[in-house]
Amino acid sequence: MMIFFLIGLLLVAAATALAMRAAAMPRLRAEETITKIGDYGYSAGVSEVEQDRGLFGPFDGIAGVIGATITTKFGTKRADRARKQLIAAGMYNVEPRRLVGYQLLGGGGLLAFWLWIMATTGFSFLVSLIGLVACALVGYKLPMMIIDRRARTRLDAIEYDLPELIDLLVVAVEAGLGFSAALRAATDRLEGPLGQEMRLALQEQNMGLSVVEALKNVLTRVETPSVRSFVRSIVQGEQLGISIGQVLRNLAEEMRKRRKAAAEERAQKAPIKMLFPLIFLIFPAMFVILLGPAVFAFMEALG
Repeated sequence: MMIFFLIGLLLVAAATALAMRAAAMPRLRAEETITKIGDYGYSAGVSEVEQDRGLFGPFDGIAGVIGATITTKFGTKRADRARKQLIAAGMYNVEPRRLVGYQLLGGGGLLAFWLWIMATTGFSFLVSLIGLVACALVGYKLPMMIIDRRARTRLDAIEYDLPELIDLLVVAVEAGLGFSAALRAATDRLEGPLGQEMRLALQEQNMGLSVVEALKNVLTRVETPSVRSFVRSIVQGEQLGISIGQVLRNLAEEMRKRRKAAAEERAQKAPIKMLFPLIFLIFPAMFVILLGPAVFAFMEALG
């Protein structure tokens, strides 16, 4: 009897392993394809590849299965929106359906947690209903909020580093290099999100796209005002035959002015942002320290 039990246990373990292997096969094939990109001239750093392997590692498989089921049954509109956000965040290796799965897991997980709290405590019906709705919404929106925050941080970093790229391009073009060679030379000195995007654009050129098409793809992935001005200026210069050096020099001056205006805008917003901590955190402590002894002395005098 024990032998049959052990054989059944081994068969269940083998079936589970095969099912997990089948579920992970698309991701393994995608990683194998990504590793071949280096043969075409693009070699990302270890940090650039490893930081985008997933969102919350242990749950990636479950989220991928749930997201694939939902997107298959209810259309791909959710996956399209998720793909745009993931591309803006630089998470190219994360599948959109996985993000959709995490949204559903987050909503269901917080909902189950609130149901457990309701079962162990005696909340009223109104409080329980409000908690159910709030937990479901927060759990569903939280993964997308994390991706949106990462996307904003990444786009801000690209906006900040773009004038440095244009300065390097101006120096390289005026030294006699063509725009493609200047872009390659400048990209070698760049790090961070902007360097990653430029290396991806160079890789697209190596695989057959023109400079204009590669830059338009960069604009599709990184939709910011500075990148839009940069891409449009280069595209117009290439199409109209204008001197790229003069275009880049004018663009660099415009970028400097835009960065200065953004810094002044943030400086003007600082006093307004300081009102909340000043009124609710600093002033009460100052009033307690300054007026506390006088209040106690006044109360003792009246008593």
